[in-house]
Amino acid sequence: MKIFIVEDDINVIRILKKIVEDRELGNVIGYAQNGTDAIEDIKLLMPDLVLVDLLMPGKDGITLVGEVKKTMPQVQFIMISQVSSKDMIAKAYENGVEYYVYKPVNAIEVENIIGKIRSQLEMSNAFNQIQKIFGGGGTFKQEPAQRMDADSSIKEIMKSIGIMGEIGSIDIINVVKFLIDSNKSMADYTIKELCARFTDNPKSMEQRIRRTAILGMVNIANIGIEDYMNDVFTEYSNGLYNFEQVKKEMDFIRGKAPKGGKISLKKFIDGMIFYSTR
Repeated sequence: MKIFIVEDDINVIRILKKIVEDRELGNVIGYAQNGTDAIEDIKLLMPDLVLVDLLMPGKDGITLVGEVKKTMPQVQFIMISQVSSKDMIAKAYENGVEYYVYKPVNAIEVENIIGKIRSQLEMSNAFNQIQKIFGGGGTFKQEPAQRMDADSSIKEIMKSIGIMGEIGSIDIINVVKFLIDSNKSMADYTIKELCARFTDNPKSMEQRIRRTAILGMVNIANIGIEDYMNDVFTEYSNGLYNFEQVKKEMDFIRGKAPKGGKISLKKFIDGMIFYSTR
């Protein structure tokens, strides 16, 4: 996997490059220290993945992502920033960012996220090869098999994080299955719009989903406290939640912080879709 880094701090570039190379996550094919130069380099080098800072001289990361996505929609983006504003994070996702990582950079978090993106790319490439073998006419289709097993996959994930059987678990299953069946994601709806498809009281349904998703984060945090390298913790602490927020929840449970972490229902549901269809 070809990786390009856009970051104005050369020390952060070195850290990211070392993480990628030491963990054999891909090849760093170049870097830029401002958004303007980065766009030209990205067009020339055609990376699979770009690690991009939010705040940079010349052109900020969100603008860069939006411009690149217009002509190169296949390029994946991980945004790395100290900014924790909900509006800015939402804007980043709206412009095409796949994951948002907080500074200071956490090597395990970066490794997990890049690993997920690499797996997605490998699956996509394999599927494209199969299509070519069958003449590219769509004779072979992957989606029906995925959807046929989606229900059990969703339930297995929920069992893994200890929320299967909770009051909001059926709501989560309904929402995730609807998005999978319609080939949509949380970029296409608000949570309120989704809930309104299933009930006349979308606010109550959203609250049930949120409470259940929060419980999942609490369970994952407890797993991490017991075993930081546990497979469920390493897989879902950033796949369904934000790793930094899970760490805050862990500190809260330990009595080291006044409040726990927060969740993003958008990230949680999109994560459920990803794990249920891969």
